[in-house]
Amino acid sequence: MSNAARGHSSATLYEASKMPCACDPGIKPVWQGAKVAGPAFTVRGVGGDNLALHHAVLNAPSGSVLVVDMQGAEHGHWGEILAAAAQHRGIAGLVIDGGVRDTDEMAEMEFPVFSRSVTVVGTAKDYTGDFTSPVRVGGLTVRAGDLVVGDADGVVVLPHDAVDAVLDKADARVADEHRILAEIRAGKSTLELYSL
Repeated sequence: MSNAARGHSSATLYEASKMPCACDPGIKPVWQGAKVAGPAFTVRGVGGDNLALHHAVLNAPSGSVLVVDMQGAEHGHWGEILAAAAQHRGIAGLVIDGGVRDTDEMAEMEFPVFSRSVTVVGTAKDYTGDFTSPVRVGGLTVRAGDLVVGDADGVVVLPHDAVDAVLDKADARVADEHRILAEIRAGKSTLELYSL
């Protein structure tokens, strides 16, 4: 993950935020070890049509994460060719409420993708997309510039104006967890530590 999340996991950020910021568990990494962090570049497409993604790759700034609303459609909207083009342009990764394909190839190139499904079903190329509106992905409303962090545990999206405060809380949370782990290794029980 990039420095955008200060190296924090999705779980740590979720816990630190105290906000409903987790995508539903249907949005999963398509290859083991995929991690992504960066500002959202929002894409509203039409399920079963991937022209919007071709345009998004040209329009998204380097370091951004494409966050794509395809209404959960089970089509292979994204694959090896688009991943290679995105990687060449410095795009950090993809989170899509819809389907993708070519997961082995994306794992080989280490391009992080989180999607609702994996399928070979093809797409049309008619709708150029909307890159200016908030999108709905994994049950969350995502706006351009929100911080997106994905890893093995899931995807979280932090509102842009809350990022700094949440990252500070996450730093404190990690420090506290290190203290707790040290006390467990010294013999204390979790019941003692959490006053349960």
